[in-house]
Amino acid sequence: MIRVLLAEDLHLIRGALASLLGLEPDIEVVAEAADGDAVLPAALAHRPDVAVLDVQMPGIDGIEAAAVLRDRVPGCRVLVLTQLGRPEVLRRALAAGVQGFMLKDAPPADLAAAVRRVHAGETVVDPALAAATIAARANPLSPREVEVLRRAAGGDDLPEIAAALHLTRGTVRNYLGAIVTKLDARNRLDAVRIATEAGWL
Repeated sequence: MIRVLLAEDLHLIRGALASLLGLEPDIEVVAEAADGDAVLPAALAHRPDVAVLDVQMPGIDGIEAAAVLRDRVPGCRVLVLTQLGRPEVLRRALAAGVQGFMLKDAPPADLAAAVRRVHAGETVVDPALAAATIAARANPLSPREVEVLRRAAGGDDLPEIAAALHLTRGTVRNYLGAIVTKLDARNRLDAVRIATEAGWL
């Protein structure tokens, strides 16, 4: 029996996925989590074979949760589900040790098959997305630059970004200038657009 931990913040979707997997004779959902912070405690308590994690959740996201599981529960393999079929998201997931990456619009029958394949030690990634990732431009921004731009995209002004990240206003201004240059953007708003479309934010 393959023991599964299911993490998804939307109750209706989580319930549907649990019911779907529950129909399989060789799969048992042993734990559920409604946010990223609940993933590790659930995994430590139930020791699942496979964790099926949504990428976008409250608390830490599914990819961060996968990295925590890799370090703290190494016997648990991870399959992430996402609506974000973008190369940068796949790169982050693979870097975090994820063994499976599946889009939420895949046929329902594919989920159980992906769980079995991940449990068997295979890496499961949509071929079209894998090809797009190989061809896509890598993120030229540093993690700090991404953080600065993400706050700018959220509407924070320069003093707010400086205060939140414990930087001087001049340093934030320098970061924003470097970001615009690296992305060959016209201005800060254009940089946000470019980074968002590329999946870097």
